[in-house]
Order: sequence, then structure tokens, then C-alpha cells
Amino acid sequence: MVDAAPTAVAPAGCAVELRHVHKRYTTRRSRRAAPQVVDALHDVSLSVARGEFVSIVGPSGCGKSTLLKVLSGLTPRTAGEVDFGGEAGRMGMVFQQPLLLPWRTVTKNLLIPQDINRTLPEHEAQERAAGMLRMLGLAEFADRYPGELSGGMQQRVGIGRALMHDPEILLMDEPFGALDAMTRDQMGMDLLDIWERDRKTVLFVTHSIPESVLLSDRVVVMTPRPGRIADIVDVDLPRPRGLENINTPEFGAIVRRIRVLLNSEHSAH
Repeated sequence: MVDAAPTAVAPAGCAVELRHVHKRYTTRRSRRAAPQVVDALHDVSLSVARGEFVSIVGPSGCGKSTLLKVLSGLTPRTAGEVDFGGEAGRMGMVFQQPLLLPWRTVTKNLLIPQDINRTLPEHEAQERAAGMLRMLGLAEFADRYPGELSGGMQQRVGIGRALMHDPEILLMDEPFGALDAMTRDQMGMDLLDIWERDRKTVLFVTHSIPESVLLSDRVVVMTPRPGRIADIVDVDLPRPRGLENINTPEFGAIVRRIRVLLNSEHSAH
């Protein structure tokens, strides 16, 4: 018998819906060792509306990254259903590290999806890359190599690469986790600017509760492994938002609510 997990009912125009998704890994420490079964996700149900920004928080090892990998198709689910509104959604993926090729210039790194899929005429792909660099504030670095860029600039290129094929859904797995605090704050504001302009559907994994509240429409709070959805918190703060929102009582109240949820789930385990 599987316990029912909380399900968020998204507004009309659903971008993605997960229904009772499970993920189980079977591993061996050695050839002679007995197989070990690890339940990473347990009965996860979630609906995300088109254009919605949803963050996912939870303790280490709770299945946050696994959830994104299941959505992207990088990892097959063990059970359950994933529905992209009746159509296979185009997705872009941004990882914690930008994963740029050091021997390719910034422009050529942006063009990696084009080199693989050839979805655009060459001149149009070049124009899109140039426009992306202008939007990211990196136009003057088009011919530089990743080693000549700061960590924040490299991550901007990683985000730009994920946006190059105009995805409907952007999956972001702790993209700012390796950055210093000031750069992380600025990257969050840059991401909000991009989201406000294009209104992509974003699922954003983070360990930072304030970051999740500042960026999101809703925050999904997960339990320790096996990862379930403990609750989904609405972020009823006006947009556009800036770093000044962090100091408001309303912001603090939402952060405290999420912390209480996480602490209570940790204590229950």
C-alpha cells in the first residue's frame, strides 16, 4: 500500500504533471555483495503551470536532483506517469557546474545544442547566440574561452546554452551552489529578469530557503529519503522582486514556515 502524496493542482495550462512517480535504484558495492535497494523518490505527484517558477528544497539525498533527471529523461522512473500537457516538452537543463568545453569560445559553447541537433539555419543560430550574449551581458566576451571568465560569467553561459533552443521548460539543478554569496545574489536577479521577460516554466533545485522564496511562485518541500512531497508553500509576494524583499516581514514569515516544515520532517525521520 502506497501512502498518498500531496498533489498541487496547477491553474489551467499545465506544463508538466507528475502522478505517483517512484524511483528505485539497485546498486552493488562489489560483484560478490548482495544488491542494495535505494528508494530515491516515493509517490511524488505535482502539477506545474506554464510560465510558473517552482523551487524544490529538501535535505541532501532526498531526491531533488533525481526528480529533475526523471523529468529530463536522463533517469528512467520506476513507476508513475509524467505528462507534458499532451506534448513532449522541449527542455533545457542547467547543472551546478556550467560544464563548458574549455577549447571552445563562449559563442561556440552556446552553439553546442545547434551543433548536435541542427534545428536552425546556421546564420539564424549565430544571430541567436549573439542575441543571447547581449541579453546575458557577455557580448564583449563572445570570442573568449571559459578559462578567461569568472565563475558567475561561466554559469551565465551555461544558462544561455540551455536557452538557445527556446525550451518550454527550464530545469535547474542548484545552478548557483558553487558561487560566492554576492555573485549568487546577482545571478538570482539575472535569472528573474530572464524569467520575467520570457516566462519559461522553471523547476529550480536549491539548498537555500531564502533563494527559493525570492525566486518562486511556489516552493516544494521534500522529506528525507525516500523523497516525498511534505508540503507545497505558496509565495504570495508581489512581483517584480528584488533583494530588498528579503528584509520584509512577509518574506521572513514564508522562510520560517519552510524551515519549520523541513525541521519537522527531519525530526520525524
